[in-house]
Amino acid sequence: MKVLVINCGSSSLKYRLFDMCSDKVLASGLAQRVGVTGVEPGYLDHQVPGHDKKRVPGPIRDHRQAVSMMADLLVGKENGGVIESLSEIAAVGHRVVHGGERFSAPAVIDEHVEQAIRECAELAPLHNPPNLTGIQACRRLFQERGLPVPPQVAVFDTAFHQTLPPHAYRYAIPEGLYSQWRIRRYGFHGTSHQYVDMRARQWLRRHGRDVSNARVVTCHLGNGCSISAVRGGRCIDTSMGMTPLEGLVMGTRSGDLDPAIVTVLMDRCEMTADEVDNLLNKQSGLLGLSGLSSDMRDIEAAMANGNAKAALAFDVFCYRARKYIGAYAAALGGLDALVFTAGIGENSPLVRERICQGLEFLGVQIDPELNSSAQRGERSIGSAEASALVLVIPTDEEWMIAKQTSEVLNGG
Repeated sequence: MKVLVINCGSSSLKYRLFDMCSDKVLASGLAQRVGVTGVEPGYLDHQVPGHDKKRVPGPIRDHRQAVSMMADLLVGKENGGVIESLSEIAAVGHRVVHGGERFSAPAVIDEHVEQAIRECAELAPLHNPPNLTGIQACRRLFQERGLPVPPQVAVFDTAFHQTLPPHAYRYAIPEGLYSQWRIRRYGFHGTSHQYVDMRARQWLRRHGRDVSNARVVTCHLGNGCSISAVRGGRCIDTSMGMTPLEGLVMGTRSGDLDPAIVTVLMDRCEMTADEVDNLLNKQSGLLGLSGLSSDMRDIEAAMANGNAKAALAFDVFCYRARKYIGAYAAALGGLDALVFTAGIGENSPLVRERICQGLEFLGVQIDPELNSSAQRGERSIGSAEASALVLVIPTDEEWMIAKQTSEVLNGG
């Protein structure tokens, strides 16, 4: 069974083709600067395992063209393709950022699901519309080439967090704001958290632990950051809220702050609502604190050279993450495994070390040599004597989408 996974952004299209029978990636690619005009034209990078990456230059006028370019690269084995025909694709799985309260699991896409995704766009205006565009572009691709459209499945970033209890997802605001406008905490990065928790429970099982009630804290630390508390595979709390702005310090997002600051900015600084939104989402976080960069690699390099603002940004970032880990260990009633994933979580030993300092009372203790090792991939970095596992698990959201897509079509 071959499953194509699509992740469509406002100016990008990422794809991977999986053979679920052999659990292998057949091909992957990324189209960038889709629909963007300017000096630099768009392009598509296509990769087949074991072969050199192929770059197809643009410009790429829209997502329909990007999907067509993808298909041309996938099809035709005599020309380097990995399938003979698009008809070999049994299903297409789509990443959809926001499913609101409508979706707690993946859904086969029909006109009702499309309409629901469209209605959830008010909760994720930057993400759901391009996600929907990807769905429509894939459908047209098969239609224009005279082929039956395979089942398409929406896998929602918010679905994994739909197991949060009301005391975790409700804000302490009047009931009408929730019942009428669905103002509540939704959480994001759900597919990533679900994948690394699944892998963490496999590690626990190999260590002879009972995983039916495993208490796992998963830390997705990249340009966007979130932490989740997961018990027995069910998420009970997560740091992002109604939008991805809540929670941890991120590359350009502020994370948690006193909500009265918004009115202060509007009243005293005479900022508009759009200006405040831009400030908190695009000018804050590591970038705002350091005045230097939103990239943790730049922060660490500047800190090593004595940059005090970079050091402060690093300290705030790690302190906020440590606080959330402690809070979620309390919510879980203990800790069996702590997982680091995503760009920073997977690649910064210094961040992992600083975050874990002071968590020894939870059974967390890093082995310095394992933590600083050049080894990559899935690994344990914890001390052998510690009661809680400390793991680095590279996330694989596309594989998780492919897995859930095939499960939906095969009846679970």
